[in-house]
Amino acid sequence: MPLYKFKRNDIFYNQIKAYPQCDFFIYSGSTYYNNNPHLRRTAGDDDDAFIKHVPAGYVSLYELNIDRDASLHTYDPDAGTGTKALIFPFLTKDGSLSSFKTISTSQFNTDFVYGDEITGSYPLSASISKIRYAEGAPTSSNGTDSAFDMKKPHIYALRNTLNYYTKLSPHYAYSSSYNLEGTSHGGWDKGFQELGLLSIPSIFYGSSIKRGSVSLKFYITGTLIGELQDEGQNGALVQVAPTGSVSSAGEGSGSVAGVVLYNEGFIVLTGSWDISDGDSTDPYITAGGEAPKWIYFGQSIAESALTAENSAFHLSFKGTNYIPTITMLAHAEEGKQNLSSNPTYVEKGQALGAMTSSIFYKEPTGVKPKNTISSSFHEHTASFMKQTYISKIGIFDDDKNLIGVAKLATPVRKREDDAFTFKLKLDV
Repeated sequence: MPLYKFKRNDIFYNQIKAYPQCDFFIYSGSTYYNNNPHLRRTAGDDDDAFIKHVPAGYVSLYELNIDRDASLHTYDPDAGTGTKALIFPFLTKDGSLSSFKTISTSQFNTDFVYGDEITGSYPLSASISKIRYAEGAPTSSNGTDSAFDMKKPHIYALRNTLNYYTKLSPHYAYSSSYNLEGTSHGGWDKGFQELGLLSIPSIFYGSSIKRGSVSLKFYITGTLIGELQDEGQNGALVQVAPTGSVSSAGEGSGSVAGVVLYNEGFIVLTGSWDISDGDSTDPYITAGGEAPKWIYFGQSIAESALTAENSAFHLSFKGTNYIPTITMLAHAEEGKQNLSSNPTYVEKGQALGAMTSSIFYKEPTGVKPKNTISSSFHEHTASFMKQTYISKIGIFDDDKNLIGVAKLATPVRKREDDAFTFKLKLDV
């Protein structure tokens, strides 16, 4: 088998920019991700009742322990006994002081001695979440900033980030005292106003959310009553449907109901007008029969006493993934790769055994290869020509260890006057 070294211009390193689509449908307290079926292995609503051991709408990191029976896992890491029915991460406490992020330094120092096995659990899961903040003044102060609100720690933590993106749109501003076009109020302060916060883990979008791809749809009893899009690609979520809809407060179609933090994976919803414009006959919120508003989007997945009724929500966007790729060019030049070590390459009946002794090793000479050239005439043998069929290309490291194999869908015939270049592409 011949070995050839890749030349300088035979290897290319590139990067693919992909935009994977993500869809979340929220209804009756359940979340559905990309319309994937959520299969059960046993009866019940706990995580272990499902094949992936995660609730509906969640992704399982690495997708380990698929369809494994958690009830059979009785392993005790302290005693080192029991049945290991599930895959789990583990490490041994040693001088490197390595540990899991979920174990604090004090717990690591006091609860484990050197040589103890520290274990974790799989699967690790993630999904979108929603937090609704009620309108009201701050309940406490840090002594210098009157806008410090312990009831809105997530919003306050995003204050500098929101203000940073005001270069894209003034709607990002944490607080503003002037009236913006399309609003009926004279300003706002996100530390005081009622709003909703949607959190999207980065496992769903990669490096960032693609600008112009975000869409939020609000349904009541199956009817679309409102849709938000970042049509300006500046992060401002504008109500685009139903076309021409206007609330009693003068807001609706064309109004900004929130902003998107593309790099951080957050959607801040501030639209507080009645989307149905008073036409909704069914109460949207069980407590008080509140009208549907953008700040209540995705409320059925929030940890709140307010629960959505007769409502469904659809969130869609595209992520941004950068995939490193390696392109390698393998050349089969003229006059080369026309011999094979395959035993079927020689004519049948020849002696192929090697002669060996304590002082020499000798392979047979004069072995005649089989003529595989077909003739156009019946029972006529064509003139002999060397030809092979290339079906696989091996990739070796510097120590000649096989690290990859590229298989061709159909073997390629290689004659002495043929020259081929095979393009091998690997996503890292």
